[in-house]
Amino acid sequence: MFGERIREIRKKKKMTLEALAGEELTKGMLSLIENNKANPSMDSLNYIAKRLEVEVADLLEEISSQELHETLEKAEKIYNLPSEKMVDKNKQLITLIDPYITNLTQGYESARLLDIYSRCLYHEKKAGWQNHSEKAAKMYDQMNLTNKRANIGIFWSMVKFIEHDYLQSLQILLSERKKIELNHAFIDPMTRVDFDYHEAILHFAVGDSDSAAHVMENAIHFSKEHRIFYRIDDLYRLAAAHAEMTHNKEAIAHYSLKLKQYGEFADDKQSILVHDFFQVMSFISEKHDYIKALEIIEKHLADPKMIEIYRYLYLLEKGKALFGIGRFTEAIKCLEKVELPTYMHHPFDLSLFYVMDSYKALCYLELGNMDNALRFAKIAVENFEWLPYTPYKDFAAETFNTVKATQ
Repeated sequence: MFGERIREIRKKKKMTLEALAGEELTKGMLSLIENNKANPSMDSLNYIAKRLEVEVADLLEEISSQELHETLEKAEKIYNLPSEKMVDKNKQLITLIDPYITNLTQGYESARLLDIYSRCLYHEKKAGWQNHSEKAAKMYDQMNLTNKRANIGIFWSMVKFIEHDYLQSLQILLSERKKIELNHAFIDPMTRVDFDYHEAILHFAVGDSDSAAHVMENAIHFSKEHRIFYRIDDLYRLAAAHAEMTHNKEAIAHYSLKLKQYGEFADDKQSILVHDFFQVMSFISEKHDYIKALEIIEKHLADPKMIEIYRYLYLLEKGKALFGIGRFTEAIKCLEKVELPTYMHHPFDLSLFYVMDSYKALCYLELGNMDNALRFAKIAVENFEWLPYTPYKDFAAETFNTVKATQ
């Protein structure tokens, strides 16, 4: 009731009945209004709202727009914190937003809170997240908030991507993109690049390299034409990975250099790490200069602030280099330190890690431990079995056949 809302706002602002009543209302009448024993006229309601410095609508609603705004501000601060700084942030956000759920019916604050709430429910593996997400999507559509609406469509697609249902993930993304392009008059450049990037990675994931390369190259061209740096590093990394998978040395050199230039320009550590990583791979697989590869690897592994995924990737390359110079026992110990991050889901990324077991098998083969050699060679082949074609898949099969032939 609005009487309770008046009392709640008055106390929040630390106003007495006398202070709020002012010259136009009596303390007794205001008390009756707050206890829902008297209905104020529209003039009185406007007067009370003015004294409280709120809109009349805020007095009539159970939750004021100001309260929703403040709640969203708190939610955004928590939501944007890195997970390692707040391990229970999803639970905290659910607790914060849950009391308002039934009142989130319109406006940006309601849509965004529903959006955040649904994602937190998903990450906590709680039922009902889809309904809240769909409600937020409809509200974004009504307000023509294209970027936010597109982000929800990408989120739905990525849910299936994480489950490794790449085909369904791609179908959802294409369907959502089509709906948004039909229903929204203008797609801003950043949203278009976001769609292009995710579409490209999903075409690669299902093994449609031609479609992926076409979308990816168009996105890079579009970014250059419109001078958009958003996701350009992601696109360069994707292009370099594709070049690596197809043994296109010229493209590897081109996009690796682009990453270095971007890294130096934007002071982006990740881009430099990727550039150096491709250099290491080249020294190992093409030039067989294992010592030079190890120099670069050790320089980065000495950094205590090294990004986790690159620490594992560089350890993997170190294991390959040690294998190359015949230090098989050291190579195995190094490869045993490599872990597959739980957030890795793309076939390109998985391929880089799955080949680790093939190298373990080759090391054990050289050391004469045939049981372990066959065991790890088999693990690699089984891991690659459901992935689309990559040169690493061939390498795993060749390693398995080599080990098996020695039995």
